[in-house]
Amino acid sequence: MRFGIFYEHQCPRPWDDGKEARIMRESLEQIQLADQLGFDTVWEVQHHFVDEYSQSSAPEVFLAACAATTQNIRIGHGIVPILPGFTHPARVAEQIATLDIVSNGRVEFGTGESTSRSELDGFEIDGYLKREMWEEALPQITRMMAQEPYPGFKGKFFTMPPRNVVPKPIQKPHPPAWVACSRRETIHLAGSRGIGALSFAFLDPEEARHWVNDYYNAFEACEDPIAVAPNANLAVTSGFMIHEDGDVARERGLEGFNFFVYSLNFHFITGTYHVGKTSIWDEFKKSQADEAANKAIAEMQTAKDRFGRSGVEKGGAESLTGCIGSVDYVRTYIRDMEEAGVDEIIFIMQAGNNKHEHIVEAMELFAAEIMPEFKQRLPEIEARKQQRLAPAMRRIAERAAVDPHPDLDFAVQAEPY
Repeated sequence: MRFGIFYEHQCPRPWDDGKEARIMRESLEQIQLADQLGFDTVWEVQHHFVDEYSQSSAPEVFLAACAATTQNIRIGHGIVPILPGFTHPARVAEQIATLDIVSNGRVEFGTGESTSRSELDGFEIDGYLKREMWEEALPQITRMMAQEPYPGFKGKFFTMPPRNVVPKPIQKPHPPAWVACSRRETIHLAGSRGIGALSFAFLDPEEARHWVNDYYNAFEACEDPIAVAPNANLAVTSGFMIHEDGDVARERGLEGFNFFVYSLNFHFITGTYHVGKTSIWDEFKKSQADEAANKAIAEMQTAKDRFGRSGVEKGGAESLTGCIGSVDYVRTYIRDMEEAGVDEIIFIMQAGNNKHEHIVEAMELFAAEIMPEFKQRLPEIEARKQQRLAPAMRRIAERAAVDPHPDLDFAVQAEPY
């Protein structure tokens, strides 16, 4: 089992006394500590116009700061919305490759589409075409990083002439590619296209077992890889706050996680947001915190058909909190996830108004009391997995291979406009 930490840069109103700057400084301190403690990955989202829920609109800048101030922790985009309406595919390739160089080859390239009307409409993107856009952009972005020169492309959503897209990443042919998943259909898509699955649904271990089986069965059957290089991994997200006393952990971490769920539900499923006026934190606090979160979770579950976000089939709201509780409770939960076959758990720590000092204390306790057991078993588990997947990995790599140096005769005559 590997362990990641996840950042939205949640910033509930009111925004006074430099709150946004403080949250980013504290997040960077937490990531530097995570690097020292042996956490595996930091994941940073990219969202636009969904204030309070996420103030992370330029993750490439923040992750560059993470890369420059850490040594070992991997630097994950979780995720880059790669639709051409957000950013031209060549710019995505340039940013990912540059970050890979800055981090000395530590980048994880998480991709996605976005589901928020605030974001998609804000960039005038047709939400009904977003899957097609993702399908078109991702293979071209990975080819831009893998080929010198890139031979060009003519598609439905973007067209580009031959160009040499530089710099090239340290990781060859490109950093590991992932896709954000909030339902089993997308988990199956990730496996069937030969890339990693970043699950942003909150699962109990039993449901995680079904997702893992779906993913790896699809991966082994992959005949149509979408990236140049395969990546066989499934990661899931979880709330996080631990203490020797489970009641203290819940007191410190549950309200923040409840706000995370509430604000997610508000921006992405059921809320009516008045631009620059609505205070989601005030809306959240008007009702009892636990009741608000339970209602949001119930709405998320009943919205499966429309929105596609899977909740937990049994166990209610408590089963969604994941790693919020005592050391023994969290250890047992992670053992169950490990047994289910999950490759990585990504902890949501910076949520709501969770306190920096409590997050740091929980990280240190986790690294001392829980992490060593799972790190010790990881090499054996990883070796068995690699042995099982070796035939599929070879076949996918062969199918996805491109000529790294295509023979082109395409000239650009320098001439000022």
